[in-house]
Amino acid sequence: MERKAAMQVTLELPEDLARLLGENAAGLSKVALESLALEGIRAGKISVAQARRLLGVSSRYEMDGFLKAHGLMLPATLSDIEHDGETALRLKNP
Repeated sequence: MERKAAMQVTLELPEDLARLLGENAAGLSKVALESLALEGIRAGKISVAQARRLLGVSSRYEMDGFLKAHGLMLPATLSDIEHDGETALRLKNP
């Protein structure tokens, strides 16, 4: 897969608040990316697949768990449910 160019973003936060949000710079970066992904999905600016890419989440089911843990439940269409059922049957009976 071809790696696309990345943009680096810098945030200035009061130190006391930054410590509350993340124990270190890596933790704070993760919190910021997760928040950006969640808000992007809520606002309809990015898809769940794009948010997965942003967060480096490999599976759709892991992403579903992430969204659920953050209170973001996406509407499922009948087609989505049928597809999930077919996938489950294929996995059960290889």
